[in-house]
Amino acid sequence: MSIFFYTAVGLISATFGSLVGLGGGIIIVPALVYLGPLLLGQPISVANAVGTSLAVLIFTALSSTLTFVKQKRVDFKSGWIYFITCGPGSMLGAYTTQFINAKSFQLSFGIFMLFMAILLIIRDRLKPLNVKWRIERTYTDSQGKIFQYGYSLLPALAIGLAVGFISGLFGIGGGSLFVPAMVLLFRYPPHVATATSMFVILLSSIMGSFTHLGLGEVDLWMVLGLAPSAVVGGWLGALIASRLSSSALLWVLRITFVVVAIKMIWEGLTIS
Repeated sequence: MSIFFYTAVGLISATFGSLVGLGGGIIIVPALVYLGPLLLGQPISVANAVGTSLAVLIFTALSSTLTFVKQKRVDFKSGWIYFITCGPGSMLGAYTTQFINAKSFQLSFGIFMLFMAILLIIRDRLKPLNVKWRIERTYTDSQGKIFQYGYSLLPALAIGLAVGFISGLFGIGGGSLFVPAMVLLFRYPPHVATATSMFVILLSSIMGSFTHLGLGEVDLWMVLGLAPSAVVGGWLGALIASRLSSSALLWVLRITFVVVAIKMIWEGLTIS
């Protein structure tokens, strides 16, 4: 039963997580906390679930990032800029896990996620931000459509810090904030936003995992159980993403963020 549980959770979370740039922790953490006692015969604390999820995320992000690199969808220049603050932010978030009231934070973050989801839904009706960013980029998708996007150093560093902190705190990768911010604020095409998000998540999850490991919040046996299928799922999710058009991937993002927001609000209101 444990082998089936690890395989299913690792595969599903990694496939879905790499498809939309979340990382998969949004599935791993509740699966370990709520299903672990039933299927593994042992209670798993939220802190251990978060730490273990973040460690597994290394394998998911590595697999999907390598696939995205082959597809030439990772913007490494902007990715390294985000990581300057995302890495330390991940370590800070991981350290804060032991102090914060996770219930109230889940509620607040869930409401914020719902707001971001609504922005993604009405995105086509919104006027683009009248901002000429200092750094400009262009990207041509598989259908020949040309996208122009850009960013500036200080906003990019601020977003990286917020993403890293959330990643370390919840073990969810941070893409739930990263991808919509990149798409809505900097006008990244969805494919580039997803791919670049996974690259930054790979780097920040390594740093956050070391902090959780130092606090004794990583179950290495669980990591070994989840990692093999997570590697396959990371590759599969990136492959599926490459087959979707930009508009189709954007709709997947919209639905995903609504579901994640509702889940976090529900847990913030009901779970003791």
